This record gives sequence, structure tokens and C-alpha cells, in this order.
Amino acid sequence: MQFGYTIVYVPDVTASLAFFSQAFGLATRFLHPSGSYGELETGATTLAFADHALGHANFSGGHVAASESAQPLGVEIALVSGDVAAAYERALAAGATALAAPTTKPWGQVVAYVRCPDGSLVELCSPVAGA
Repeated sequence: MQFGYTIVYVPDVTASLAFFSQAFGLATRFLHPSGSYGELETGATTLAFADHALGHANFSGGHVAASESAQPLGVEIALVSGDVAAAYERALAAGATALAAPTTKPWGQVVAYVRCPDGSLVELCSPVAGA
């Protein structure tokens, strides 16, 4: 088994791709002509976005829309940065909502949390020492 990709269901795929580009510097790798699915350049594992209509087509019982939830979902996207404070400020300037400012954890890792305009939860973190 190999981890292949993560898909985040969002209201507007193009807007999410643009936000992740502006806030985190991740370029769009692919956008379907319909605008219902897109992927970012993230390395070996793909981070993708699909619109809620596609999600409803895939799941007959529907799904919880992070964009409509008052609280962030219990799933996060973790992005590793050498300068978490600068990444956090860049994300806020691009329209993210602050959830937790950069903090050094007991194991030495710097971690911050933001919520994207599409409702997704992003952890910004330094590399784990020894990893």
C-alpha cells in the first residue's frame, strides 16, 4: 500500500488553488476544464481539490462541507516550512483565519494553525528534529 493523494472537497476549486498558490507558494499542476477538480504541485503526494457537486456525486449520503462548518474538521493538511512565522503571516495576508500562532512544542517543532477560506485546516510546521 502507498499513500497516493488527498482530495479536499471545496465550494470553488479554482479559488482554492489560487489561495494555496498565494498563501503557500504551491503551483497548480492540473485543473480539469470543468473546474470541478484540480491538483497542486506538492511533491510525491498529491494535494487535490474537488467541488462539492463531485463529492455529492461520489457519496450518496452527502458529506460534511468544511466551508459550512463553524469548527474546522478533524483533519488537517500539514505544510512544512523552514520559517513558520513568515509562512503564517503570508497565509493570513492571503485571507486565512488565524487559529493558533506559531508556538514551539516541547519536542522543539514550531507549529501554527490557520483555516483557509474554503474551510480546510492547515498546520504550518517546521521539520521534526531528527526526521
